[in-house]
This record gives sequence, structure tokens and C-alpha cells, in this order.
Amino acid sequence: QLQASGGGLVQPGGSLRLSCAASRSIFSFSYMGWYRQAPGKQRELVASITSGGRTNYADSVKGRFTISRDNAENTVYLQMNSLKTEDTAVYYCTAWDYAGTGSWGQGTQVTVSS
Repeated sequence: QLQASGGGLVQPGGSLRLSCAASRSIFSFSYMGWYRQAPGKQRELVASITSGGRTNYADSVKGRFTISRDNAENTVYLQMNSLKTEDTAVYYCTAWDYAGTGSWGQGTQVTVSS
């Protein structure tokens, strides 16, 4: 239902844009977000966006990452700039509908390394 893409290998200071394509209209989701999980660590929230466009970011990515949604394309994006080695993780997108049912994408690997 959610297809994440856009991960890869990038040097520190570089940029990547992750995409999360939904199989149905994202108007059906009250909340969409990106989480990440680094080896040996718990999954953590990176950024989220509500149906009304309200965004929320982890302190560690504020000013560097931007979450946005394209309703026509049923896609949520995560623009990641000024990447750091500590941003290395598997990134997952998630979406929650108004009934409280959640879905997760398959994850996309982001590796920041010189």
C-alpha cells in the first residue's frame, strides 16, 4: 500500500529525496510520516505531516529535512539536505487513516559516508 524509494549512498553534506507513494488517495490519511531505524537503535520519528499540512520534525533534522505531500500524485516526500553520517538508517514511511489504522512501507536504505 505504501512504496518507499529514493534511498542510496551519499557523501556527508549531500542531499537525497525520499518518496512514499500510496496506492490510494492520501486524502484518506490523517497523518503520514517518515521514521528511521539505525543498526542497534530503536525506530524513531523523523518527520510527519497531517492532512491539514501541519508538520513536525525531530530536533536532529530541523532545518535540514523537509516533508511535503503531493495530493495529486498520492505521494509524500522527504527532502534531506546537509546529510550527516548519523542520518544513516533504514527509512520507513507510514500512514494512518481516520479510523486509526496504520500502514508501513518496506523501508529504503540511506547511507551517508565518504
